[in-house]
Amino acid sequence: MEELFNKVLQVNLRCRDCEERKTNVRVTIELQVTTSPVHKRDLLVRITDDIDPYFLFNLAISEEDFQSLKVQQGLLIDFASFPQKFIDLLNLCISEQTSESPRFLLHLSCQSPVLEGPANFSVIETNAFKHLNHLSLRLSQASDKEVKDYLAVCLSSLKAEKHVLEMKLKTTEDDLTRQLNYAQQTLSEKTKELDKLRSEWTTQTSSLSSLHSQELQLERDKALELQTRLQQQTEQLRQELESAHKKSSHQLNSRLTELEASCRELTEKKYKNESAIRDLKIKLVGADEECQHLKQQVLSLRRENSTLDTEVHEKDRLVSQMQMRVAVLEQEVKDKDQLMNRTKEVLEATQQQKESVEENAESKELQIRKLEATVKSLSEELIKANGIIKKLQGEVRTLVGKIKVKNTVTVSQEKILQETSEKLQSVERDLQSAQQQLITKEEQVCHRLKPFLLKLRLIRPGVAFPILSKEFAKKSVWTSLSCLKTFHLSSEKLLQFKPSGSIPPRRDKGPPGDPLITCAKV
Repeated sequence: MEELFNKVLQVNLRCRDCEERKTNVRVTIELQVTTSPVHKRDLLVRITDDIDPYFLFNLAISEEDFQSLKVQQGLLIDFASFPQKFIDLLNLCISEQTSESPRFLLHLSCQSPVLEGPANFSVIETNAFKHLNHLSLRLSQASDKEVKDYLAVCLSSLKAEKHVLEMKLKTTEDDLTRQLNYAQQTLSEKTKELDKLRSEWTTQTSSLSSLHSQELQLERDKALELQTRLQQQTEQLRQELESAHKKSSHQLNSRLTELEASCRELTEKKYKNESAIRDLKIKLVGADEECQHLKQQVLSLRRENSTLDTEVHEKDRLVSQMQMRVAVLEQEVKDKDQLMNRTKEVLEATQQQKESVEENAESKELQIRKLEATVKSLSEELIKANGIIKKLQGEVRTLVGKIKVKNTVTVSQEKILQETSEKLQSVERDLQSAQQQLITKEEQVCHRLKPFLLKLRLIRPGVAFPILSKEFAKKSVWTSLSCLKTFHLSSEKLLQFKPSGSIPPRRDKGPPGDPLITCAKV
């Protein structure tokens, strides 16, 4: 037993006459491989609820069941890749759970008002157009024995987990007690060391404080002597600096008066130069504007000159073209006069021919109506044949569903199988001959209709006539053949697994309502 998937998913739960609600269920996918007596693989799908232990739905899919599921739901994968693809769809649903509008959803629906009996588990993709059902599995509710087995398995697994956790707890307790003892021992050693260091520190601090107090007193005395010496030096230096400052201030005042006089002269010169610069700028702007205006006039005159030259050339060319056109039109007028005379003659001949053709068309329309009636009758017969084939397919599906319940095989089915296979082969031969006759009839009808329709299209091109194509007839016949072949194969499987006496012997000449005989006649 190999577990492939085991996660909690959010599903939309729907029962009959109840509102849809969301709930969390656990989906488990397991692959069971049996080697004795026959090597086969089964895919087990289980849906449970961690809160409700009696919530249990199971499904076992064998390779034979998968083939019927593949045909019913149109799957494109084989049994080997089906588990992984199913798991990928479930992972997509998990990734879309947190979004406001999820694209992939899981639905669990039941026909009963309470979640009992069989349920459908579906993976649905939503879009703006419709809901696409990717996969639908029919799960059966577990019986009391299966629920008890499942609970026993859960209990055994919980006991094993409990035993493992107890072992882990015991080992962790031993490790923690060992670490606690070691920590307490180291703590006692460290406290002793700390007391020793504290006593040493107090003795050292007392000796150092007495020593520092003596050194501090000496430094204070030295600082007082130094302070008095520095005060004397600063007083002497202040007096010298005051005398030097007075001399420099007197010199700077005289220099300031000289600079102020020179500054007044320079400002007067500056104002005069600025007024001269303004006048020159105004003159420069006017000269620039005049220059730009003259340049624009030159460009406009050049453009006018070039346009006048081109207009002169164009007019000369138009004059020459008009002269040639006049000569050509005179020649065309002469040709059209001759053509009008000819068309009058042709028109008189065509009117006479039209009267004769209209008389023929009335007779041909009567024949076409008769042929259309025959074509419609043939198409109705083909539609009836397809309906009969669909009924046969439905019967085959119901028989295949009943086969799963039957298990015993006896010798009598082999004889019945041989008789039915021989009858089916004869029916296939009759159907092939009927198909060939139908194709020849269709070809004859098409050959008969073709010349009349061609003549009518030449006479009345605006009228469209319905034609039953040969391809449509061939397609319908081939679909009926393929349906009968599938019925033959499914009936062989049915007879291999159905018990003796369940299939009555088939008569050579069936009743009027027998679908195989009517289909062969068609």
